[in-house]
Amino acid sequence: MSVILVTGGAGYIGSHVVRQLSEAGHEVVVFDNLSTGSADALVHGERLIVGDLSDQGRIREVLKETGAKSVLHFAAAIIAPESVQLPLKYYTNNTRNTLNLVQACVDHGVERFIFSSTAAVYGIPEGGRASEQSRTAPINPYGTSKLMSEWMLRDAAFAHGFSYVALRYFNVAGADPQARMGQRTPEATHLIKVACQAALGARDGVSIFGTDYDTPDGTGIRDYIHIEDLASAHLAALAYLKAGGASDVINVGYGKGSSVREVIKVVKDVSGVDFRVNEAPRRPGDPDSLIAVADKVRTLLNWTPAHNDLHTIVADAWRWEQKLWQSR
Repeated sequence: MSVILVTGGAGYIGSHVVRQLSEAGHEVVVFDNLSTGSADALVHGERLIVGDLSDQGRIREVLKETGAKSVLHFAAAIIAPESVQLPLKYYTNNTRNTLNLVQACVDHGVERFIFSSTAAVYGIPEGGRASEQSRTAPINPYGTSKLMSEWMLRDAAFAHGFSYVALRYFNVAGADPQARMGQRTPEATHLIKVACQAALGARDGVSIFGTDYDTPDGTGIRDYIHIEDLASAHLAALAYLKAGGASDVINVGYGKGSSVREVIKVVKDVSGVDFRVNEAPRRPGDPDSLIAVADKVRTLLNWTPAHNDLHTIVADAWRWEQKLWQSR
């Protein structure tokens, strides 16, 4: 069985995928600069190579040494508001570094490439739902940097004969049910993590950014997907490519949404804490609703989610945040 190289494999999403790959019997090598990831997240003792994709010579050495034929690429900056303030950081870290990696993969005969993309490529989709055929119109440099990377993959795969799947994530949340790993970033902006931190007293409260959206309770609706289900979609995508599947772009979500108020209520119910909730103005560019049309991931990849329940997502996130809080 050949080595699988995972860039950004010590981060939130990457570490869950790495664990599932190891549990499935794959030999995994992780390449990560540890700027946001942690070696502690590699619970099966996977080999970690500390390096940065800006160093093209280093990633070439790693590909040559490992002989990896499959690459899963997670390394990226992911905070949309920050990307508006620091666009060149995102075009450097997300787009240029992906170019470095793809070029090295082409030169070293990598056959399969799984790319961590985002629903941010859709911007504000009409009707609040996005399918793979929806218009791509990102509204921030984060989404644009990811879309540019998708275009590079598409063109490089056509020219050089490798295959890829770009997975467009919706709102990833939760943690490993056994609390071995989860989101570690202390200043994370994800609603469920922020609400759990508020319940623990690590934050003063939670802000609802906009209460006048065209939704049943006036707050924004998002498609929250459990990190374990998202991770399993990567293994399904890899199996699809190994079986000869054609390159494709695929949404990963549940196809249903929860509002900000609904999420906060579930966090309060799970934690038993009635933390402060502040109402604040809308943030520029936030859509009323963003839900995946997620038929393709189920049919093409034969993927079936196992944690499709908001209470489960929150309970696993809460268990992880308690562990982090106790170990601080």
